[in-house]
Order: sequence, then C-alpha cells, then structure tokens
Amino acid sequence: MKKFRWQILTIGLAVATVVGGVLAAPASGASGVTAAFTKTSDWGTGYEAKYTIANSGGSALSSWTVEFTLPSGQSIASLWDGSYAANGQNITVRSTWNGNVPVGGSTSFGFTVKGSGANPSNCKVNGGSCDGTGNPPTTTTTTTTTTTTSNPPLPGTGRGAPYLYLGWGDPQNATQVMKDTGVKWFTLAFVLSSGGCNPAWDGQRPLTGGADQQTINAIRAAGGDVVPSFGGWSGNKLGPNCSTPEALAGAYQQVINAYGLKAIDIDIENSDEFENTVVQDRIIAALKIVKKNNPGIQTIVTFGTSTTGPNFYGNRLIDQSKALNANIDVFTLMPFDFGSSNIRTDTIGAATGLKNKLKSTFGWSDAEAFKHVGISGMNGLSDQRELTTVDDWTAIRDWSKSNGLGRLAFWSVNRDRGGCDGQVSAGCSGIQQADLAFTKITAGF
Repeated sequence: MKKFRWQILTIGLAVATVVGGVLAAPASGASGVTAAFTKTSDWGTGYEAKYTIANSGGSALSSWTVEFTLPSGQSIASLWDGSYAANGQNITVRSTWNGNVPVGGSTSFGFTVKGSGANPSNCKVNGGSCDGTGNPPTTTTTTTTTTTTSNPPLPGTGRGAPYLYLGWGDPQNATQVMKDTGVKWFTLAFVLSSGGCNPAWDGQRPLTGGADQQTINAIRAAGGDVVPSFGGWSGNKLGPNCSTPEALAGAYQQVINAYGLKAIDIDIENSDEFENTVVQDRIIAALKIVKKNNPGIQTIVTFGTSTTGPNFYGNRLIDQSKALNANIDVFTLMPFDFGSSNIRTDTIGAATGLKNKLKSTFGWSDAEAFKHVGISGMNGLSDQRELTTVDDWTAIRDWSKSNGLGRLAFWSVNRDRGGCDGQVSAGCSGIQQADLAFTKITAGF
C-alpha cells in the first residue's frame, strides 16, 4: 500500500440478488434435510449469520429453498451464495451455483442483517421444517442454538486481513478493533530496511521488544493473528537493498522467526521494486526460498493493477513466478488509483482479469484460479478521489466470497472512520461512515 500517498477504499454496497418473483417451494420437505442457523458476528445494530443446509436423507438434492421470518425492525443488508426475495419480514432464499447437495453433504449461504433483536423464526427448507422432519413448522420458534463467535479466516491464511499501520494515521487499539468488529487477522505495515539488508518496522522500530511485538502478542492473545507486509509505496525497502535472493530471503526469515509466522505479504510497488525487473526477480526467487525453508507458510504478493487486470509488470511478475517455480499462494491486486470511474465494477473487472491470467499461465480451472486471487482496496476517497462506499465494499466482499477468492484487505483500518468529509486523510476515509464499517464488512469474508 502507498505509505504516504492517500489510498481510498470504496465502501461496499451489500450485494444481494433480489429476484422480483418468489418461486413456490416444494409442497413438502424431504425428511433428513436440515437448515441450521448460526450467528457468526454481532455488532449491536446488526449481525452476520448463515444457514447450513445438510442432507442426511435418502437421495441427493438438486436444489434447495430456505424460508424464514425476520423479527420486526430487521432487514437483509446483503446475502451471498444464494438469491433471495423479501416479502415484508418473510425471506425466501434459493440455491444458485451450490444447489447440488449429495447424501451426507452440506452447503450454506451467508447474510448480514440491519437491526437488532431476536433470531429468525419459522424456518422451512424445501417447504418442510428445518429440523429435518419434513413437516412444515406450526409455531414461531428459533430452530437452532446460535453462537456469537466471529468469522475468522481459515487457520494460516489470513483471508480477511485489513492493513493496520502502527506508525501512521492515529492507529486504533488492535484488540478493541477485534472486539468491535469480529475481525481476527490484520496485515501489519510495513517492514522496511533499517540500513542494508536489515529488516525493521518502518525502517526504525525493532522487530522484538517494541510496540509492534506487543501489538502482535495482544492480537494473538485475543485469538487473532497477523500478516506482516514488506515494502509499500515509499521508504527504504529490502528488495533493492538485499543484493541476492538468498540475502533477501534471509531478511524475510528474520521476521518469520521473530513471530513464528503463518503468512507474509510482499507489497511490491513503485519503480524501485515492481517496475525494476532485477529486483522483481530477486523478490520472486527469495519467496521460493522462503517456501522451501518454511513448509506451510503462505506467501502473498500485492501490486497495482489496471481496470481490466494486471498491467505489463503485473503480468511479468506472474509469468516469472511460473518460470521460477516460486509457488506463490496469492496474487493480490490494489484496485484504486487506477483511473476508475466505478470502483465496484472496475474492481470486479480487474480481479476477473487476474483470474484469467492465472488460469492461462498455470493451467488452473476458474475455481482454482480464484483461490489465488486477492483484492486489497482503499476505503473512502483515493488519491485520485475515486470513491469506495460502504455499499461498494460490501458488494466487493460478497462477490469475492461467492467466487472463493483467497484474500480480502483494504488500506486501512487507520482510515476506517468518518469525520473528514471530502478530505483525503491518514486518519479517516473522507466520506460519511460509521467507525470501522469497512473492517466489519471485511470480517465477514
């Protein structure tokens, strides 16, 4: 991410596919088919939840329909992995791409709700009771026990990890952010050179014994984890200062060893790294060494993009990763400051372009290629005054989730505040928003 150039993250619109007519559910439900409600996050004025459809019946399902009633004052804000229609408080959700459920299998859809109060009631799956009896419910009851756990990324991946910069932009208390939003992972910026091939936070603060380590320890004590980010737009970076791939891998390893990391992010930008082919190859080769020496670690590269996908240097980075057999896990685009007139459309277009490039380069299927795609946006106003709204970011989150992307981040938690309308600022987004709105959305990825 650009360290001193302001970057704006578009606030996402909840993308729910609302169909105009309600198709009739089957007349009776199949015994052994259940739909279990789980609340995954609650922030007081709304919550995120999911229904898991499980098939323990005698035959496979080719489609499913789930119906439920929201309490008065609640409404669907966004929904993914299904299409829905609302008739007052009555919600009907139908399968989209995930309708086939074999015997013994399960699938799910997720959603966010505006409003507080009780859980949904009157749950039906394919016309019958969600408890699997096949009989429609006769009373208004909550069908399953709910939990209030957050929705963290898969262990070791950091799939939903917004950037937090401890040396800039009035950083919030990380554990309080976790408590307020349900987010579990942070991408911590930035590890730079403190002189030569020596890593330090912001090129100044020590890896151990300082505020950065204290923050990491606190995040982990609260059940979360971190992905340190190396590089960024400005500053003295390790890529140009470490003379060989081996030396650069050694600098990365110092940070890995300091914290016992599960993932690292290389934010490769500007003419000193991204557009310098010698340094670009050095970084790729160093990541190959890191993968060899740290089985199971996830390597991420983050870089700029055009509105249709990777530019020349991005395509080169992908080609060289293939040629050098670097086994990079996630290629993350930064869809902002890229001449966009519609952040939502252009972000999805750029990510789709990246997917197509990965598909053609590595021979992956669409689904496999999407697993290696990441998006790292900018909340509010960007340097070029591109606008990302909360609704936009919700829509981008939902699209990313439904397509199985490998990572979702934004620049930055520091800026995830209102109070500076129309300004490009280090400590707020430049738009009207609730505090930590983007972080809450990202926590649902």
